[in-house]
Amino acid sequence: MRPSIAFELLPRDLSAYRQGNTGIDYVHRFSSGKPGPHLLVNALTHGNELCGMVAATHLLDNAVRPKIGTLTVSFANVAAYESFDAQQPFESRQLVHNLNRIWSPELLDGSDDSPELRRARALRPVVAAADHILDIHSTSQDVQPFWVYPAFARNAEVALGIGLPPVHMVMPDGLGSGTPLVQHGRHGEASGDAGCAMVVECGQHFSRSAGELATRVALDFLSQFGLIAPREDRKPPAPQQRFQLLRTCMVETPEFRFTRPLIGFETFAAGELIATDGAQEIRALEDCTVFMPTRAPIVGREAVYLTRAL
Repeated sequence: MRPSIAFELLPRDLSAYRQGNTGIDYVHRFSSGKPGPHLLVNALTHGNELCGMVAATHLLDNAVRPKIGTLTVSFANVAAYESFDAQQPFESRQLVHNLNRIWSPELLDGSDDSPELRRARALRPVVAAADHILDIHSTSQDVQPFWVYPAFARNAEVALGIGLPPVHMVMPDGLGSGTPLVQHGRHGEASGDAGCAMVVECGQHFSRSAGELATRVALDFLSQFGLIAPREDRKPPAPQQRFQLLRTCMVETPEFRFTRPLIGFETFAAGELIATDGAQEIRALEDCTVFMPTRAPIVGREAVYLTRAL
């Protein structure tokens, strides 16, 4: 039996933020009029990941403005967010598509349709215009926060510079289950003029601490590039832990089962059985640590991420 959920965060009405200044709903842009990078802070890629809403509304409510460059603040999947039901709090992650897996040209330029595809197509120029991207997320389980980013030096440099959270999951070959927002266009390329593009997973969806961390990381992200002054209470970076993504395991059948309850960061020895999926066995490729095991297996969605410590 799963523990009951403590709702320390709940959705708030975002209608006051709908009318931005870019011609795209829920997108707000502020230019300093001075040279500098263009930073995007993106919230609600998944509708039930409320910490990003906390951080984005903090920036807007407190009139955080860049001293140099440009700041864009966006609320992504507001339609899914508005479907939130406390009786089924995990169902508002998405309406049809996972908004964080559809950022490939094939899907964005294709003929498929859904609320998420329409929103991604509307946000496409917003993402493309940004030099550096912070995409704020949270996790279904109550585990330590962590970064997720393509294994480019530019991403590692910024995450290490911010230092919070001190855990990193790096993707040398992409996510393995679709194209996330932080790998759209030039941000998914190893060379060129791309800046950093990173996901921060701030803790459990409905915890107050996730909202607090999301806000701190957003402010530190802006100060890292000189758009605002550093927080007065910012501390030196803690020792960092880095993990490399080895494999993204998908749920293939309704019979998917883990061999023991998992919440994330459990370790398995090489060859140890992690899960069964119908007749298929999922075993550790080597000594590994698991990230983001699914709470409730759904065919076609991610089951678990297998990583190695770096």
